[in-house]
Amino acid sequence: MTTGDPAEEETVRLLRAMLSIPSVSGDEARLAAFLAEWMTGLGMTAWVDAAGNAHGVAGPPDAPTVLLLGHLDTVPGAVPNLRVGDLLYGRGAVDAKGPLAAMIVAASRSRTVRAHVVGAVGEEVPGSRGARHLLETLPAPDAVVIGEPSGWDGICLGYKGRVGVVYRVDKPLLHTSSPEPTAVEDAVAFCDLVRDHLRRHSDGTDPVSFDTAAATLVELRGDLGHAEAFLTCRVPPGFDFDLFERRLGGHSAGVTAFDERVPAVRRPPGDPVARALRAAVRAQGGTPVLKLKAGTSDMNVVDAWHVPMAAYGPGDAHLDHTSDEHIAVADLTRAVAVLDTALARLGGLLGAKATVGAGTAGRGAG
Repeated sequence: MTTGDPAEEETVRLLRAMLSIPSVSGDEARLAAFLAEWMTGLGMTAWVDAAGNAHGVAGPPDAPTVLLLGHLDTVPGAVPNLRVGDLLYGRGAVDAKGPLAAMIVAASRSRTVRAHVVGAVGEEVPGSRGARHLLETLPAPDAVVIGEPSGWDGICLGYKGRVGVVYRVDKPLLHTSSPEPTAVEDAVAFCDLVRDHLRRHSDGTDPVSFDTAAATLVELRGDLGHAEAFLTCRVPPGFDFDLFERRLGGHSAGVTAFDERVPAVRRPPGDPVARALRAAVRAQGGTPVLKLKAGTSDMNVVDAWHVPMAAYGPGDAHLDHTSDEHIAVADLTRAVAVLDTALARLGGLLGAKATVGAGTAGRGAG
């Protein structure tokens, strides 16, 4: 059921089209081309860059630039693309095609900021190739909104960091009566070592708190002579990656490798982007909820710009990567309205800051 609101109809049409194009990490090219064409049709300047990221720009060229950074890729797994009442189902509906669709519609109508939307590649896999390409090729924007599911009334201020650990061990074959540990037993002992180190070097006592490090065993296979284990570790702000790698590298029975180092990020509640989003949620009749996430996003990467930043997007993050992934049309529509209002407020906040800075510079020069 639709309300007849043109923005709602536009957003639903866009998201359903996006959901019809599979875009598992590494296979985002068709969706990127589609979005560049769609954004051009909305009157935006659009292109696909060398990394495969889809870009769209709208708004006054001399206004402050707000980067709205979502991602194109999804995890594997089919979810039927269909609508059931107010719910839209499909792989990526929540993570994160829904947030990106809302960003595109809001950005296309921007009148107070130069709204630069990017659908990045490779967010769901180690390396964040699309976001890192932006760091290398774009000037720092004046502010960033990261497109991740926070709920239409939620604002995410931080994400844990991440490091993946791969452990491989080969041992001479021995009889099962031997007291020596087998290769697979050694891999299990290594997993215990990882968890013990993270436990000892965590500030929090709550195992799911933002200040606590934790490891998830993703894969373990092996036998008497050969074994492999892969763990993904979520780590808090200030985590000592060097100490972690030295500690695990000293486990002499096997070979340890690390796939990336992604520091945690945490922004204060007074961040200008968070303030603008909170006011926009209130304007839509909601009560803003500030959140910290145990996962990792492209916010961890582009935090290197050191500009105002927060994450926002419709959708229930508990549905990420599940076979029941879906988003409510009402939440999608509210998110567009929140982004409309937040961009307008950011235009005033960032413009005022630039004016004050220019005035101060002029007085100093005098």
